[in-house]
Amino acid sequence: MGRADTSPAGKRGEVHGRWYADGCGAAFAMELIGERWTLLIVREMMLGGRRFTELRAALPGLSAKTLTERLGSLQALGIVEKRHLPPPASAQVYALTEWGRGLEPVMQELGRWAVRSPLHDPQLTMTPVALLLSMRTMLAAERVGDLGLWIGFEIAGQHFAGRLAHGELSVHPGGERLAAPDLRFTAPDARDFLPVFYGKKAPEECGSRLTIEGDPRLAARFLALFELPAKLTG
Repeated sequence: MGRADTSPAGKRGEVHGRWYADGCGAAFAMELIGERWTLLIVREMMLGGRRFTELRAALPGLSAKTLTERLGSLQALGIVEKRHLPPPASAQVYALTEWGRGLEPVMQELGRWAVRSPLHDPQLTMTPVALLLSMRTMLAAERVGDLGLWIGFEIAGQHFAGRLAHGELSVHPGGERLAAPDLRFTAPDARDFLPVFYGKKAPEECGSRLTIEGDPRLAARFLALFELPAKLTG
């Protein structure tokens, strides 16, 4: 029996064309990331590397076996890599490569497109990372102007640091290290942000599950920056 072809050309043939036998780049993209759970695993690494256990916790419907298989495939394709965090963490994490991080604008456009459907249900489970990526997506950059802020987010016990500057919102894990941000938002569930940020309701109208610390006028300016695209009509 001859050896398997492990050359770049051989591997390319095993992936491109395996489902559709179609040379279109969009078809190839689906062959790279179109398996069930793959894009959600990528999403959960978009703000930084994650431990295997963190990925399992974020996606409770995903089995350990399937997660292991998907991570292995993503590594083989060059979308994900293993990294070792320095002390005191000294942990192994899975992180997106530079090419893998290039999927964020793709996911943003998919998100903008999909939420226009009347069938979209925002009350389904949402992870903290998914919420923050949504905020990066739905930020109306033309409204930011010269506004610059440090923002702390505590969502379901997870901490993130946000920086609004130059018309963009960057977010990184570890917002508990922000001793005195300009604004801090805290809620027990990611969905508690939605009626305030996108529905433009006061926290008191939503059971006060989202708490806001900081100058109320500054908070109002920040909240006004986020808007969902209009729903499709018949």
